[in-house]
Amino acid sequence: MFDELRPHLVELRKRLAISAASLIVMFFVMFYFHEPILTWMVQPLNDALIAVGKVSVNAANGMITTSQVGGAFFVALKVAFFAAIVGALPIILSQIWLFIAPGLYAHEKRMIIPFIVGGTVMFLVGVLFAYYIVTPFGFDFLITFGSFKFTPLINIEDYVGFFTKIMFGFGLAFELPVFAYFLALLGLVDDRQMTAFFKYAIIIIFVVAALLTPPDVLTQLLMAGPLIILYGLSILIVKLVNPAPPIEEEDDDIEEDEENNEALENKNE
Repeated sequence: MFDELRPHLVELRKRLAISAASLIVMFFVMFYFHEPILTWMVQPLNDALIAVGKVSVNAANGMITTSQVGGAFFVALKVAFFAAIVGALPIILSQIWLFIAPGLYAHEKRMIIPFIVGGTVMFLVGVLFAYYIVTPFGFDFLITFGSFKFTPLINIEDYVGFFTKIMFGFGLAFELPVFAYFLALLGLVDDRQMTAFFKYAIIIIFVVAALLTPPDVLTQLLMAGPLIILYGLSILIVKLVNPAPPIEEEDDDIEEDEENNEALENKNE
């Protein structure tokens, strides 16, 4: 059994090594540009603080703080790593596809470019949706609430971790139509299965939204709503790519199988 798995393990190690190498290279590139990236990441927070009159436009009065001696350095590492994953995403997706490609038909193997482009674009759409739609509402609500009693002192280390979690959450969520398309292309799911799972998907979506967003209902709905829409879009995509056979046809197939089994049993007797 191990001899059968050995080639797959060797191939997996190769794909992981290439993905890790691309991530390391992108990390050093992004570390060089970490300051403008961090400025971009902090902008929604600055806008929310300005909205409640707690900081000036350049946040010069120090409302965004650090609690560690090397806080700025560790923040730069986190920022560079986040940007490196986004930058290396096309290569990572290509390695995923190349790992599963040996088990595909020839016409399916040619879908590598749509998989890479679609996966990368949808991830970026999710990130931009979170940045321009979700975080302004979420941060404005959370900072404004109780601001008449308390002065918000935002720890930059906590903020960067919180920000990247939201960005990755939405980026991965927006990959749903892409993965649904390729699972349908491989014949692993059909629209009837997706529709039957919809009621469970709603529960999972709201649980994931609660885990990945701030603890306010508005932001959770801003994540759960698009996810439900994306799931519905995925059902339509799967229906176009791999529609479920009509129920009558399935019943005929079941009856035919039962008749064949009965005939085989009678023959054996």
